[in-house]
Amino acid sequence: MKLKVAIFFGGESVEHEISVISANQAMKALDVNKYDVLPIYISKDREMYFGEELFDLNNYKDLNELTNKLTKIVLVKEGNKVKIEPVKKGLFSKTIGEIDVVIPVVHGTNVEDGVMQGYLEMLKLPYSSSDVIASAVGQDKVVMKCVLEQANIKMTDWFWIYGFELDERKEEVKEKAEKIGYPLIIKPACLGSSIGINFADNYDELLEAIEDSSQYDNKIIIEKRLKDFKEVNCSVLGSIYKAKASVLEQVNMDSEFLSFDGKYGKGNKKKAPVASKGMASTQRQVPADLTKEKTQEIKDIALKVFKQLGASGVVRIDFLIDSDDNVLVNEINNIPGSLAFYLWQPEGVNFSDLMDELVEIALNIQAKKEKMTFSYDTNILENYKEGNKLK
Repeated sequence: MKLKVAIFFGGESVEHEISVISANQAMKALDVNKYDVLPIYISKDREMYFGEELFDLNNYKDLNELTNKLTKIVLVKEGNKVKIEPVKKGLFSKTIGEIDVVIPVVHGTNVEDGVMQGYLEMLKLPYSSSDVIASAVGQDKVVMKCVLEQANIKMTDWFWIYGFELDERKEEVKEKAEKIGYPLIIKPACLGSSIGINFADNYDELLEAIEDSSQYDNKIIIEKRLKDFKEVNCSVLGSIYKAKASVLEQVNMDSEFLSFDGKYGKGNKKKAPVASKGMASTQRQVPADLTKEKTQEIKDIALKVFKQLGASGVVRIDFLIDSDDNVLVNEINNIPGSLAFYLWQPEGVNFSDLMDELVEIALNIQAKKEKMTFSYDTNILENYKEGNKLK
């Protein structure tokens, strides 16, 4: 009997369309001889949909038209099974299907950041991404940096503020910015895909940049902007129990910064999602032009970051190499665009193999969870009387 693998994608995030592209690639990579593939699309208003139309990227040009053709669904847990049920049931309505394992292919707020993972935990569904805490920490770059600093992992000089506190903290921001030194890069703490990122060469530009980035997040990170540097990425696959690092890629940037269009649209903002290959379309050099020693150093740091954050599944960790040859961690992508499949192909792991490994990781982690103790088979309410004090 084939495993029933659900691909969750979409969501309220500003990275919605990137998720659609990544998920389409992932669904095509799943071996239909091994798996029944169940696409579950989360709309921008957080409704879940199911339908064969979800397999064709051409159908996403008009999202309203697409959802009108789909079946709005809910997930229902019955015993040890999780079933996909239509929201509107008729007299002869049937269960759409059951889910054995979930591969989340989601990016950004309210999906990649632990929210979806918490939902899947409540359903006791095996899933292939980092758990609730690791997902939240990886998504919130402020918390991530604090965790990595505790492990003495090098990063660029940085500080952060709540954007809505800017007016009352201007002097503090000015002092910290001058201590780091201009130029600076300003980022929303919890977004990816280069959305909401700004630059500043002086204090006035910094204030303007913080206000602009605050459209996307409450937490704003201010970092030293490097001039002469290399951007190198490494994927890690596995769990805290066992993990391996991929070949390295060197991102070839036309400018000093790889923008959203540079990653996905190749300069054409009007290009439809169907024309994009996601992160696989980015100009890159694989393997990166580095010495064996530097390559191994980065792989070792990637594995350390992965374990320090408690990550699972397939992630991509982005590094900067400064002009003094220091390796600096930039960020972790808990569920990277295109699932970073292009970094595993040179290792002899094709996209289909990668999906097999993700299914196995999900099932293995769930098996280990089921051996742990999360609750006791007791009920203190049996002898509890109203008014009693709890210790």
